[in-house]
Amino acid sequence: MRQRFVVVLATGFYAGCIPFASGTFGTVAAVPLCYLLTMLGPLEGALFIAAFTGFAVWVSGEAEKIFGKKDSGLIVIDEMAGFLVTMFLIPWNVKTLVTGFLLFRFMDIAKPFPIRRLESTLPGGWGVVGDDVLAGIYANAVLRVVMKLFWS
Repeated sequence: MRQRFVVVLATGFYAGCIPFASGTFGTVAAVPLCYLLTMLGPLEGALFIAAFTGFAVWVSGEAEKIFGKKDSGLIVIDEMAGFLVTMFLIPWNVKTLVTGFLLFRFMDIAKPFPIRRLESTLPGGWGVVGDDVLAGIYANAVLRVVMKLFWS
């Protein structure tokens, strides 16, 4: 029962089981959570992200044991945590959602320094989730620049 619980959450309700672009589908699975995030104030939002990220670290570590592979492509709860970070304190509308989504996917795939290093040096679930959280921080910062330069 516990293994099934971990698999359901680690795969983003099986979005990670889609045989192609699992990270992208995992990011889509986070959209409802991002919408809920917009209903929270800054402090509550930060606490929500911290709690979700901590939970994602645990789930990812357990999922690695179940799948028998480090940072398996089936695990997408890390993308969900990263996209929450991307959309933290960003106004909610189609333009910011799509741009934030694309920026996060770019950062997650391109892995600008030191994202790849985090992925390879942090142990267990920390390594699975840490790189996506940093990609989310980068995407959030770039999204803010885009909003300031082009949309204000």
